Amino acid sequence: MTAFARRESLGDWGTLACELRGVNHRYLDMSLRLPEDLRAVEGPLRERLQGKLGRGKVDCGLRYTPPAGGATALNIDHALVQGLLEACEQVEGLMGASTQFNALDVLRWPGVVREPARDLGPLHAAALRLADEAVEEFIQARRGEGERMAALLRQRAEAIGALVVRVRGRRKDMMAALRDKYRARLSELGVEAEPGRLEQELAMVAQRLDVDEELDRLDSHLTELESVLARKEPIGRRLDFLMQEFNREANTLGSKSADIETTQAAVELKVLIEQMREQVQNIE
Repeated sequence: MTAFARRESLGDWGTLACELRGVNHRYLDMSLRLPEDLRAVEGPLRERLQGKLGRGKVDCGLRYTPPAGGATALNIDHALVQGLLEACEQVEGLMGASTQFNALDVLRWPGVVREPARDLGPLHAAALRLADEAVEEFIQARRGEGERMAALLRQRAEAIGALVVRVRGRRKDMMAALRDKYRARLSELGVEAEPGRLEQELAMVAQRLDVDEELDRLDSHLTELESVLARKEPIGRRLDFLMQEFNREANTLGSKSADIETTQAAVELKVLIEQMREQVQNIE
């Protein structure tokens, strides 16, 4: 299910920003982007995401900006500088000429400038708190989209229910139309049906074309759909299975159709089910 969340935080340690982006995926697939100062929180952050998100392809990024003017005085390893300068003098003696080794070259030498030890604990704690807030916002965004999808599914379910009522009401008219059709055909052939034989044939046709069970199962699936949508848990796989059941009944209804109206209803039914199935693919 698609969603986006972004949170920022400001403190003595600088500025933090956390972004979460998610799209539908069969499983939970996480991608983390962290600056070097926050590498230590990768494990705890991954655990938080796994604990609160069931599925989806989720990208999580943390950005960190140190405080402005927060640079400290340079710590120079004087002993290393002294040794480096003495080594330069020896090289100059061997070369017989000045190497023109200036002060900036000395400062760039590895180990000459030492960064003071930093306590990253407060920064890491703030980063995890911010991530928790972003995850909650992300979940709320998902929940909002889920509610919109549920509304779309209910609209289509209502249309399916109307089609079921229409087909069920068409049954009597369909049998009457078949009776008239057989009588007209017999009249054209100049054949008189044996007493009761026409009704027997109609009864056999009615049994072969009976879709009451399919219509009852569609009603049952609609009830189950509403029950599933009301659950407070991941329902994507249940809905996916339910769409298969809807489609099975629609196919059977179409194959048993004996009139154009029922055939049209079966086609409309399959269109609605396919629209629902597309939405279900994006539900956790």
